[in-house]
Amino acid sequence: MSDYVDVPLVRLDPDLPAPSYAHPGDAGADLHARHGVELAPGERAVVPTGVAIALPEGWAAFVHPRSGLAARHGVTVVNAPGTVDAGFRGEVKVILLNTDLRETVRIARGDRVAQLVVQRVAQARFTEVQDLPESLRGTGGLGSTGGWTATGAGGEN
Repeated sequence: MSDYVDVPLVRLDPDLPAPSYAHPGDAGADLHARHGVELAPGERAVVPTGVAIALPEGWAAFVHPRSGLAARHGVTVVNAPGTVDAGFRGEVKVILLNTDLRETVRIARGDRVAQLVVQRVAQARFTEVQDLPESLRGTGGLGSTGGWTATGAGGEN
């Protein structure tokens, strides 16, 4: 059984499709470029999507890169995932980055540029304490579990 949340949406550009899921069960709904953009190697641009949404309290939307754009052209979302908070009512925009070192990438109006994942979120109540409870992992982080065999790899923080 799937879980649904109703998300009011305004299409700021009626000629663009609303966000939609390519396949049943997909986590991310496709977002489309409202304007064409050319990204030279290493260049980034803020790309509007032509939609604004109203998420209910307790929910957020996260803008993820599209794997096809990343694999074929080296295009990613700079602040991945970008966060759309429940209280935000402006146009959803995507900050794209061309990571390719040689090729310029052209994004046309209407191209699918990112995916929007809508999730339940909780707000934390931060409580200051003197010491944290012990855990199996402890303070190990930033590569402390290894995962690669290159010389110099290790458990440094």
